[in-house]
Amino acid sequence: MSTVILTLRRAESGEPVLALPLVRRTRAPFDGEWALPGGWLTAAESPVDAAARTLAETTGLTPSYLEQLYAFGAVDRSPTRVVSIVYWALLRQDDVDAQSAAHRASGLAPENVRWFDLSERPALAFDHDKIVDYALWRLRNKVGYSRVAQGFLPAEFTLSDLREAYQSILGRQLDPANFRRQVESTGNLIPTDRFRTGSHRPARLYRYDTDVELADHGPLGPEETSIR
Repeated sequence: MSTVILTLRRAESGEPVLALPLVRRTRAPFDGEWALPGGWLTAAESPVDAAARTLAETTGLTPSYLEQLYAFGAVDRSPTRVVSIVYWALLRQDDVDAQSAAHRASGLAPENVRWFDLSERPALAFDHDKIVDYALWRLRNKVGYSRVAQGFLPAEFTLSDLREAYQSILGRQLDPANFRRQVESTGNLIPTDRFRTGSHRPARLYRYDTDVELADHGPLGPEETSIR
């Protein structure tokens, strides 16, 4: 089992960038190299429960929802024959900070975990670079037809916050006026009567329509695809 956990954090430049946690391996194969958080499936676990357990043990992170990304099983992906069911999730940076701090305070946090900006990550063990690239491809495809960017945002946000999330995911700048027209035309955004104030003129806060599911669970339903 492996997991790709993505968050949106501020770089030194102030721009939001995608980031993910990696684990430095402490045994062969690829001893000393960085890899995605993961572990083995036990006889008493479902794949999603195993993904949640190994993620919590290594990083202290507990996303409310894990989505199955893909099954990677190339014959040469490992010295032994290993098929990995990979899950992924998005987390807000404040959730990452709070959960990581609690993990460190517990005294159980391993020292071989580190966060990297997605574009500056080191070369990864096994085929994990391909897995991360596939996760980014999936994210970029989903942002065009779903409200997946909400996974990076608080309950209420400005249109600038939402546009920055889209820009970070797509890797390109978006015209503010066109973006506003496009997202408002979807009918998924609900304007609130609250504003964010600061050095610029007040910006209205929006929220997503909670009657619309964040993820399409298909015929299985959320109880069979989420963490229990």
